[in-house]
Amino acid sequence: MRDADMVAGDGRPGQEGGRVVGSDRVLAVLKELAAHPGGVGLDELTRVVGSPKPTVHRALRSLRRAGLAGQDARGHYLLGDEFLRLAFAHHEARPEHVRLRPVLEALAARFGETTHYAVLDGREVVYRAKVDPPSGAARLTSVVGGRNPAHSTGVGKLLLAHSLPTPSAVAGWVGAGPLERRTARTRVTADELATELAAVRERGYALDDEENETGVACLALPVYALAPGTPSGALSVSALTYRTPLATLVDAVDEIRGVLGRLGESSR
Repeated sequence: MRDADMVAGDGRPGQEGGRVVGSDRVLAVLKELAAHPGGVGLDELTRVVGSPKPTVHRALRSLRRAGLAGQDARGHYLLGDEFLRLAFAHHEARPEHVRLRPVLEALAARFGETTHYAVLDGREVVYRAKVDPPSGAARLTSVVGGRNPAHSTGVGKLLLAHSLPTPSAVAGWVGAGPLERRTARTRVTADELATELAAVRERGYALDDEENETGVACLALPVYALAPGTPSGALSVSALTYRTPLATLVDAVDEIRGVLGRLGESSR
């Protein structure tokens, strides 16, 4: 027997145990399950999906066989463990800059400033992702793939604070070559940098107070996208100081952490 609810969205019927079932209907049921983390009954599913109860039940049976749906002790249906395993495995395997994109976009919209994700590469940082503020606003000249000195940037100092945990480590790093003084505020001696990195570790975020470019300041936070305990990179909100003073970013650090969420937690 065949009915309209059991025909796939592309017009090609699928088969389930000798019966025709629509892949579009199965997907509709799957999406509805995702909206009910506490589980949902068959009657409610039938009402929301808008299909006959036997059709919804067949879709659920297909999903349960694949491990994508389950049923609790009350008889309610919910997403299955296999679905969650696949989702989390996929999420963890995605490049970290892709996973951070929604965070960067949200922060750029919130502050009307540029957001970056960068990683440490020797004595420099490399920008893996950048989101500009909404159209019409003045923008920074940084580019994805571009580099800046680690010692003069917020993201760089954040990452150096983790990789150079002692004054002697800082002294050895500085001793490998002179540090460029990008502005009058750039810290270029081992003592200055060691003091700054200790402050970064103490407060949990780094600041660039016009040290890399006059008129530009930023606040940077660690990102733990690959493993707990060691930052995979750093996120920054980089602002034109005439528009967003550094103090405004510091006052909003807890809000920025909240947007970053679990990606900013070292014990994930």
